[in-house]
Amino acid sequence: MNQFKTGDRVEITVTARHGQLSDEIQQTMKARVSKLPRFFDRTTAIRVLADLKHSESPKVEIIVSAEEANDFFASDTGSNVMVALDSTIAKIEHQLKKHKEKLISHRSRDHKIPEESAE
Repeated sequence: MNQFKTGDRVEITVTARHGQLSDEIQQTMKARVSKLPRFFDRTTAIRVLADLKHSESPKVEIIVSAEEANDFFASDTGSNVMVALDSTIAKIEHQLKKHKEKLISHRSRDHKIPEESAE
């Protein structure tokens, strides 16, 4: 299990189940997921799990932890680990964008001044 931090806040962990990932692949995976906090800046930890049980279609799971939010989770399989990682990252990006938009829309709605009704 390798860990490193991006900035001071985000801890990234890459783990393999039923096999091992080369250091080069682990570093590439970390580099790709390290870009996720730009979609939601309250990200505190990113965990990547590569399940290599089925070598013809490995599965990648990503769990993103963030302040004041439930964990975000996505998984997918692909013809190799990197294909599975890319499609899983796309799913997580969508979730993070959607959550951020939801927060922004709630925040703007809370700060609106109520209009006076014309009677």
